[in-house]
Amino acid sequence: MSRAVPALAVAALLSNAFCYGLSWWPFRQLQTLGLHPLWATALVDALVLGGIVCMQPQVLARVLGNRALWPLLIAAGCTNVGFNWAVTIGDVVRVVLLFYLMPIWAALLAWPLLGERPTLRSLACMVLALAGVVMVLKTPDTPWPWPRDLADALALGGGFSFALTNVLLRRLRDSDALSITATMLLGGTLLCALAAGAGMQQGLVAALPDPGLDWLLLAFGLALMIGAGNLSLQYGAARLPARVTSVVMLCEVVFASASAVALGAGVLTPRVALGGALIGAAALLSALSSGANPQPSIPPPATETP
Repeated sequence: MSRAVPALAVAALLSNAFCYGLSWWPFRQLQTLGLHPLWATALVDALVLGGIVCMQPQVLARVLGNRALWPLLIAAGCTNVGFNWAVTIGDVVRVVLLFYLMPIWAALLAWPLLGERPTLRSLACMVLALAGVVMVLKTPDTPWPWPRDLADALALGGGFSFALTNVLLRRLRDSDALSITATMLLGGTLLCALAAGAGMQQGLVAALPDPGLDWLLLAFGLALMIGAGNLSLQYGAARLPARVTSVVMLCEVVFASASAVALGAGVLTPRVALGGALIGAAALLSALSSGANPQPSIPPPATETP
């Protein structure tokens, strides 16, 4: 492999991380235009899925006919519900850090689902991540490190679903990539639409706005960005070791946090910065250890795709 190929692959992964790291901004803009993030995600995922179906019409039949893919559909859908809603209503820095508690959830889920007993390294990662989340959640106004609002709870729930998605991807690693991608897009479409409908009944989610050129164009642009990000990820991940992919994809946390602070959508206090450093260290150690037992690395939504 020439030196140019790894360089292009890393650049592709960085572009993917950049796309997803900044995806919170168009979702917030759509929110200001009257389109709730759950409806926006369902629409964006449906647009990307429609593009895939146009290229290979039989892919939906393969997804719906394979029950082994259904748990992945639900996990990916819940990930989209949690993350995209949380970054729209909460402090983006806190949301991203709480979402990336991968070492804790992955170690806990891999034991019953994959038969992988926790190692000393994974336990050390869990301790680091737990210390980090305590730093992030514990504020002077709260006596316990507990979610302070709906955004915190959504970020934690979305992060758990994200870890479950990764574990299920490992179980399905012999499935074809297009079916996996379509499954996750379909999950985002269905689960976000269902959650939006339920949220409307509870007064938490606004109804779909009337069609407008402003939000329709923005939603279409976001779909193009997500599609381009997915293609970049598939190019880079296919040409680099899993551990390298995992480490590079952590740049998404940096892109999301830096952009949120710069645009006034997040606050990086010393306490949150320290907690984020501990969570990042745990994620980095977990990613570096994946070389012996490769694990798919996928970005957060708009849609989780391998």
